[in-house]
Parts: sequence; C-alpha cells; structure tokens
Amino acid sequence: MAEVPVWQKSSFSGGGDDADCVELAAARQGAGTVLLRESDEPGTMITTTATGLAALIRHVRLSR
Repeated sequence: MAEVPVWQKSSFSGGGDDADCVELAAARQGAGTVLLRESDEPGTMITTTATGLAALIRHVRLSR
C-alpha cells in the first residue's frame, strides 16, 4: 500500500484553509525527494531534491 504524503503549508501562505498556497511533503519512495504542489491543484505535483528546492528558493528570492 502506498503511503500518503504529509503536506505542509508554506509559512508565507495565507492563514486558514485558503487554496492559494504552496505545500511541501517528503516523498516516501526516495531519500531526499521533495514533493511540491499548489493547494488549489492538489493532484498536480512537482518532484525535486532538497538541493533542487534550495536552488529554486534562492532563484525566487533573487528575482524579487
């Protein structure tokens, strides 16, 4: 039986149950694999590594 990911909302997302936030979860199938999704599209996920996620966050911060 496949394990269901435990999703965590970004601390920058709005409070409550709003559907306008980014969520992260650790993937069970691979060590260091991270899942990303937009809460209003929960069936669409991006898989990356912790290193890839860190690079994405750095890029987004520099682009502001």
